[in-house]
Amino acid sequence: MIDREFNFTEGELLLINKPYRWTSFDVVGKIRNSLKPLKLKVGHAGTLDPLATGLLIICTGKLTKQIDTFQAQEKEYTGTMVLGATTPSYDMETVVDQEFAIDNLTKEAIYAATAPFTGDIEQYPPAHSAVKVNGERLYVKARRGEETEARLRFVSVPEFEITRIDLPEVDFRIVCSKGTYIRSLVSDFGKHLNNGAYLSKLTRTRSGEFSLTNALEVADLVAFLKNKKEIENIPAPIGV
Repeated sequence: MIDREFNFTEGELLLINKPYRWTSFDVVGKIRNSLKPLKLKVGHAGTLDPLATGLLIICTGKLTKQIDTFQAQEKEYTGTMVLGATTPSYDMETVVDQEFAIDNLTKEAIYAATAPFTGDIEQYPPAHSAVKVNGERLYVKARRGEETEARLRFVSVPEFEITRIDLPEVDFRIVCSKGTYIRSLVSDFGKHLNNGAYLSKLTRTRSGEFSLTNALEVADLVAFLKNKKEIENIPAPIGV
């Protein structure tokens, strides 16, 4: 139950738990539509992949001017990787293209493999990502079967913790800087073990000082706004 007052025009910072298979822009669109007939700017501070869930910061009204500030904050994720296989997208968006034996993988080796990926590291964005090369997003080129070389980026990973090993699955917790691709880190982790790995589950649990535990469900917020319109006798937009 939502028990608070909002001032969307002046600016609200909304903590949303992004649903599985929703894009970040799906969430923005749903909230923007729910705020009609108000004509407000609505934006998010940090994209989450469709197959990821968790904390998505949404800004409205005048607060959208601070999106870059919120987006630059440190992030925390929990997730699961699958060892012994790879996919072109580094996650479950595409099917497995290579398989590897995992009989020789030890828990000690898996724990030790976090060290090269802790601190300041280099990584390439996945081919199936929203990064633009020559004005076009990489995933568009990838879906056409084109090979492209993304620009190497430098990111920071202060914490990389293995929390469960039940091969082929390995659970982890990561604290990282803006721009870190967890999919790329997982893929590189598999290569470091002379094996393969892809991401099967990812949840953003924190962004800066904001926690997933304080996030609203999209459906709850939409229902709250619809009820508020009915009480105030404001026609709700079609589709809400």
